Amino acid sequence: MQYDYSKNRDEHPEPIKADVNGLIPEWLQGMLIRNGPGLFSLGETRYNHWFDGMALLHSFTIKKGEVTYRSKYLQGDTYNSNMQANRIVVSEMGTMAYPDPCKNIFSKVITFLSHTIPDFTDNCANNIIKYGNDYHATSETNYIRKIDPMTLETQEKVDYLKYLPVNIVASHTHYDKEGNSYSMGTCIAEKGKTKYTLFKVPGGSGSDGSPPLKSAEVVCTVPCRSLLTPSYYHSFGMTDNYFVFIEQPLKLDVLKMATAYLRGVSWASCMKFHPEDSTLIHLIDRKTKKEVGIKFYTGAMAVYHQVNAFEDDGHVVFDVICYDDNSLYEMFYLDKLKEQMGADTMYCKPKCKRFVLPLSDMVCYVVHNLVKLKYTTASAVKEKEGKVLCQGEVLCDGVELPRINYNFNGKKYRYSYMCCVDISPVATKIVKFDAETKQKIEWTGGDCFASEPLLSS
Repeated sequence: MQYDYSKNRDEHPEPIKADVNGLIPEWLQGMLIRNGPGLFSLGETRYNHWFDGMALLHSFTIKKGEVTYRSKYLQGDTYNSNMQANRIVVSEMGTMAYPDPCKNIFSKVITFLSHTIPDFTDNCANNIIKYGNDYHATSETNYIRKIDPMTLETQEKVDYLKYLPVNIVASHTHYDKEGNSYSMGTCIAEKGKTKYTLFKVPGGSGSDGSPPLKSAEVVCTVPCRSLLTPSYYHSFGMTDNYFVFIEQPLKLDVLKMATAYLRGVSWASCMKFHPEDSTLIHLIDRKTKKEVGIKFYTGAMAVYHQVNAFEDDGHVVFDVICYDDNSLYEMFYLDKLKEQMGADTMYCKPKCKRFVLPLSDMVCYVVHNLVKLKYTTASAVKEKEGKVLCQGEVLCDGVELPRINYNFNGKKYRYSYMCCVDISPVATKIVKFDAETKQKIEWTGGDCFASEPLLSS
């Protein structure tokens, strides 16, 4: 199937009626808001990576079997600066912006200094999250943008650093039954320390008109194993009593990022996978707000998405989508996407793996498997140094972008819904996976691509 990934998309700010194939059940009513890149070139300049494109918001209003669609570009500072200059003037992760050759030397010096200590983009094209009563478009920088979910109008720019010491924040947020939101961010080299910060935004925050993040509170901090090369992460896990954070050997080199502009390379080139390093698994007690005393680890892997995590008979079980390297990001450079990936694509296929963390029988050194659950082959063995080596069970492979019924988030579950990426990272099928029987049911829309599946509860 031929598709031009670099084509600029038109926005449709006024509602239009969508064509519906099949029947939408009467009980399914509400609004679905999605986010993603939509503008890839301005004037004579273009983005290198698909993830860098300017954020385009989409809404689908579902009512009485009909769907109304609208879309609008996120008009943040980055968008407005680029449009005014008719060229890319704000750098993204995979695309470094350089000044117009016609600009004077003073402008070039200012541009250089701004990239040495960068003020990151507010091109928030990754996700939509809710803090308090407010909805925000997010990226993974310290900036998010409040939006009006009804009209898709761009509203206030919110800087995490005004409320929390976090330079980078994960795309995915968790919510509890009380409406509280939980997120994670990285604080880089503050007072000589780099740490990961897990924070909570209370439900209902901002009802008085103040920013919800004003009520944010730090739940726990986890020290980074290296000062200037923190781990990259996109998500984390949450159960009723624990948080699960994976400190993987996919690392950001802060010093290289500071000199990237001078060296003529992108910030993405400063992110490197270290296969010689282990992956640390941090388990945080939600009641004590501290890490448990057991040090869990596994082999090198790259993880972007968590499927779910839950507790069962003295164990914490968590399922993730993992890779053997970081080649996934490289696959989405626009030049590579133009090659129309297919069956002959060199591709590190992801695996859905289940890991189990035992919480008991840790008194002495043992060489046998500490996992007592009969339904999994995942193992955990305590070593002489006191650390516990975890080996995951492969549940299935060739899947990504997992979703579950969120009523089962943090609880034992059976079904997940994912994109099928067994041939290439560009999905054409949706998969329903049964974690008990290991059976799959696939759906495809013919000559269409599949996006991240979402469930209505």
